[in-house]
Amino acid sequence: MKTNALGPLGQVSRLTLGGGGIGHIWGPSSREESIATIHAALDGGIDLLDTAPMYGDCEAIVGETFNGKLPAHVRITTKCFLGSPAAGEVEEKLTQSLDASLVAMKLNRVDVLFLHSNICEDDYAYAVRPELRASFATAWSLYANRFIPAAEKLKAQGKIGMWAITGTGVPATIMRALAHTPKPAIVQAMTNLMDSAGALRRYAEPAQPRAIIAKAKENGVGVMGIRAVQAGALTAQIDRNLSQNHPETKDYDRAAPFRELCRRMGQDPAILAHRYAMSMEGVDTVVLGVKNRTELAQCLEGERQGVLTVDEMKAIDDLGLRV
Repeated sequence: MKTNALGPLGQVSRLTLGGGGIGHIWGPSSREESIATIHAALDGGIDLLDTAPMYGDCEAIVGETFNGKLPAHVRITTKCFLGSPAAGEVEEKLTQSLDASLVAMKLNRVDVLFLHSNICEDDYAYAVRPELRASFATAWSLYANRFIPAAEKLKAQGKIGMWAITGTGVPATIMRALAHTPKPAIVQAMTNLMDSAGALRRYAEPAQPRAIIAKAKENGVGVMGIRAVQAGALTAQIDRNLSQNHPETKDYDRAAPFRELCRRMGQDPAILAHRYAMSMEGVDTVVLGVKNRTELAQCLEGERQGVLTVDEMKAIDDLGLRV
């Protein structure tokens, strides 16, 4: 598998195995299949695992798979969904989250710790459920004055190699974080042909994922592309029950021209969507949401086929599906 430099983490595989599918949040699977999928991913050349406490049993499954003996060439991440606690509680909450992840995975350290919650300005009002802001978003003052020092402390203690952010918050504030000193080592950014954040978008503004990616590259920050198939909206069929009003269902309906283009090209939509994500400028590695070896094999085949041609990218962009 080809590799790219992921910011200061260095060379990693062009595909990353995400923990969402392994932890069964993207549909049913079995513990045995999850373990087999992890082994198949490593056999296929993937050397970066992206986990989080919110990904179901993902971290416990990683612990069971490797029993604390992660292969030397494999790097691993975890996350903390911090929100906006009292300022004096940030370091404790961050440390407790990391320690629980290390226990679950039977590890002494992780390579990267992500701030998993949104980042927003202190006075920002969200368009969706603004009364819950403190539960899902970290205010800028807490990010700059509390999270960063706490993460740097964990780094100095050797419990993490570096810290990073999930770039699903308010776009202007995410770009502010990418230019702020100290800056994150890596950002996770939406990377799909629709530029859609789906249900993760709680703000009224456009998501601006390509601007976020460009700002990251401008500042030497690595980019992990997420949601290549937009939570199933860019596959042949969403494989879990969602309401007709769910953002992912609406994206699936809107993506009908993409599925028709795939039919004419003789391509599986999921494979083509992943190849599009890998072809986007500035994206270093694409995180997979696969839950079994069959879905993994599709993605590995897409990686083998390589990036899309200029004409193929244009044919997709000309569908006019970007939000």
